[in-house]
Amino acid sequence: SHIYKKNHDVTKTWRGKTEQLLRVDDHDFIMRPAFGGPAIPVGVDVQVESLDSISEVDMDFTMTLYLRHYWRDERLSFPSTTNKSMTFDGRLVKKIWVPDVFFVHSKRSFIHDTTTDNIMLRVFPDGHVLYSMRITVTAMCNMDFSRFPLDSQTCSLELESYAYTDEDLMLYWKNGNESLKTDEKISLSQFLIQKFHTTSRLAFYSSTGWYNRLYINFTLRRHIFFFLLQTYFPATLMVMLSWVSFWIDHQAVPARVSLGITTVLTMSTIITGVNASMPRVSYIKAVDIYLWVSFVFVFLSVLEYAAVNYLTTVQERKERKLRERFPCTCGISHSKTMMLDGNYSESDANSLAGYTRNQMVPEEEKQEKMVVHLAMSNESNSSRKRGLKGHVGLRIIQNTHAIDKYSRLIFPGTYIFFNLIYWSVFS
Repeated sequence: SHIYKKNHDVTKTWRGKTEQLLRVDDHDFIMRPAFGGPAIPVGVDVQVESLDSISEVDMDFTMTLYLRHYWRDERLSFPSTTNKSMTFDGRLVKKIWVPDVFFVHSKRSFIHDTTTDNIMLRVFPDGHVLYSMRITVTAMCNMDFSRFPLDSQTCSLELESYAYTDEDLMLYWKNGNESLKTDEKISLSQFLIQKFHTTSRLAFYSSTGWYNRLYINFTLRRHIFFFLLQTYFPATLMVMLSWVSFWIDHQAVPARVSLGITTVLTMSTIITGVNASMPRVSYIKAVDIYLWVSFVFVFLSVLEYAAVNYLTTVQERKERKLRERFPCTCGISHSKTMMLDGNYSESDANSLAGYTRNQMVPEEEKQEKMVVHLAMSNESNSSRKRGLKGHVGLRIIQNTHAIDKYSRLIFPGTYIFFNLIYWSVFS
């Protein structure tokens, strides 16, 4: 107890000296410095600590930064032989004048308060003041998704005085572009930060006047590899999978129909998943063009089989009617008669040797051209082959195998051509 009484309360003694030096109670700090005179210059610099998130759905970004203000207030000057500054926390800020800077177009913002308010005030003997805060702000960013996901976005964080016009307070970047510092460890999962820079201009409000506004601009370029794996590559595989049906026999109806429906539904799921994570914009995005063109290719492969199946049905119906009208074709079986109508083999043709054109088909049916006419007995083997080939060429629209054959070339060729144009335009 004897030692306790002997020591002085240093905290209480220093507090008295501080109040005496700054003379806070001797001045009215409600008014700005040099009130009634020229505008007070307030320099600003910013150090960006982190870019926390970029939201395409909400079209905003979240940034944590150190915001620092520099100005001179002669009311806070104090005599000093060492010319050393004095540093205070946020409790003194409530007693003096500070610039009323706010974030334009901000949605949410707060000053960090763990463990205490992250505010620093440093006063120099000549009255110069450094006022620093650690702030997290969520602000609006007008994004253009017409080239998504091959896009670049430019966002801005805007600072402005709320009450003081440019006649009372002049905001400016303290060191030009050097006023903006960024942490080298800043990184985003979906974006590459290309550039940070500062600008300033005047903002006009019809009711109150002109205000100085400062801009923190940063440009982001989206990483494409994620979307290649999650969107483009699966969509391309689905289109290629739909081409498998061209190599499946047209009589395997369950196989070709199920394959077509599966690819169509999968493409619909991919399109829905991409649009679920995007805002409902009224224009077409680059990814929409790719996905919908891929969807059209898948859908056309289903329609291609529908055309093949329909033409096959029509052809079989004609052959069935022909067999009903001529149940006996001079010893030729019905199965061989059907194969002659565009689908024949060498053995089938050779087995018909000895049957003349008049024996096979009546004279009144020649003009209808419903059966391929052969004259095996009076012509050489090579002449018979040329005759058959000529008739098949005239009826290529009814040859269902030819449609699949040409689709194997047309579909992949057209899709490759589309990809060349797409990536050359948007990349």
